[in-house]
Amino acid sequence: MSDRIVVPAPDRSLLRQVEGAEKLFLAGRRNREADLESAVRFFLEFLHGFESFDFQQPCVTVFGSARFAPDHHYYRLAREVGRGLARAGYAVMTGGGGGVMEAANRGAKEAGGLSLGCNITLPREQMPNAYLDRFIQFEHFFARKVMLVKYSCAFVVLPGGFGTLDEAFEIATLIQNGKVERFPLIACGRAFWEKFVAFAVDAMLREGTISREELEFIRLADDPDEVVRLIRGSAPCPPPGADA
Repeated sequence: MSDRIVVPAPDRSLLRQVEGAEKLFLAGRRNREADLESAVRFFLEFLHGFESFDFQQPCVTVFGSARFAPDHHYYRLAREVGRGLARAGYAVMTGGGGGVMEAANRGAKEAGGLSLGCNITLPREQMPNAYLDRFIQFEHFFARKVMLVKYSCAFVVLPGGFGTLDEAFEIATLIQNGKVERFPLIACGRAFWEKFVAFAVDAMLREGTISREELEFIRLADDPDEVVRLIRGSAPCPPPGADA
């Protein structure tokens, strides 16, 4: 008989469904009852995530733009990264949408690995891609970002826009302030990311807003083998089965 405690999936009927709930929450001062209702919404969203993601193998989160089509070279690169991670024994988690996210999930699934997604409800609805073994649908960006970080021991960032940069900077900030272990944060696609590194050196480092050591939080890579090698070589993210 199993001793595992099973937490029932949250009953979302406890709260009325509100379109654009996050936008309403962030719209400014509201009455106390409305904010308390939002707090319950946050709790239910986290509870659903914690119950849905129950797996044993180490996990790597892959970030990147939703705008790359399957014939784009960054889509192909992300697919190879997902495949390489799965073959190395890692579960692959993404934001659950298209582009780089779809490609990484697709590669992981093709290699027989576990493919996970944290999808987000947007005005132009972001549909979960077809290569997910499990996914959670989030209303709130901040809850989704917590889940994308919580389960992973390494992070791979492929080219992307504001959202991708936001995710990469948040992880770098968590590492900088000791809120997470110094997990590998790998910028994959050297030609794209070298432009950012040049800005960081010429502006941020020169003005003293970051240190040389903090700049080194982000490692550059150009191919899936290099990504896997950097992750496996990191003490906070041991190879799958290392503790067996």
